[in-house]
Amino acid sequence: MYNFDVETPGTVADAVAALGRDEAQALGGGQTLIPTLKQRLASPSVLVSLTGVAEMKGVCVGDDGQLCIGGATTHATVASEARAHYAGLAELASHIGDPAVRNRGTIGGSLANNDPSACYPAAALGSGATIVTNARSIAADDYFEGMFSTALDEGEIITEVRFPIPQAANYQKFLQPASRFALVGVFVAKYAEGVRVAVTGASNDGVFRWTEAETALASNFSADAVSGLALSGDDMISDLHGTGDYRAHLVGVMTKRAVAAAA
Repeated sequence: MYNFDVETPGTVADAVAALGRDEAQALGGGQTLIPTLKQRLASPSVLVSLTGVAEMKGVCVGDDGQLCIGGATTHATVASEARAHYAGLAELASHIGDPAVRNRGTIGGSLANNDPSACYPAAALGSGATIVTNARSIAADDYFEGMFSTALDEGEIITEVRFPIPQAANYQKFLQPASRFALVGVFVAKYAEGVRVAVTGASNDGVFRWTEAETALASNFSADAVSGLALSGDDMISDLHGTGDYRAHLVGVMTKRAVAAAA
């Protein structure tokens, strides 16, 4: 490690002000950032911890019926407090990493980092969520811009994530056992107006919607509806854990499992 300053603001306004300092970096749970610092892949001079901002914590149902989760809310809290309202999302949160990760990592930190194999991006995109920042609200369809890339501007903080609650939803993750990230993860959510299917862990462009499966499931919400569908492996991640074709095949398998579990 190396020497750096740590700011611990108590309000969103103070956090935004602190991030205005030269070479300042927001710190959520630190599950990605701290290892990055240790490897010298990043070297901010100031870390602005968001864990003390009370207004960015908690789970509730808003007046519009959406599930509202503060950006600094830990995975463990989502797993326990969201279950009564959005069981599919709570179940996803309960299988992120291990207990240590779930009690430190935050939903806002995960979405801001947008790891191509992280679970929350699939939940946000699959739910048609809205990412709320200190400056604006961003629809999930507009938020994710590629691997480790988002629509967030410099110094912008995710203060809340709003999830429309579906009629049925499920997330299936083919676990990479060493990292506990998704080799492939599929989130399926059924709404009155249609079905959304979001895939993580598979594409070189990060999380994406499988629109062909959405169309098929909108008229027949069953695993059989996607039996004849297939994705190309050309744009999929290919590494020591699996080829692009293997990941493309897994997307179909995990989608069927998610639909069957949700139904």
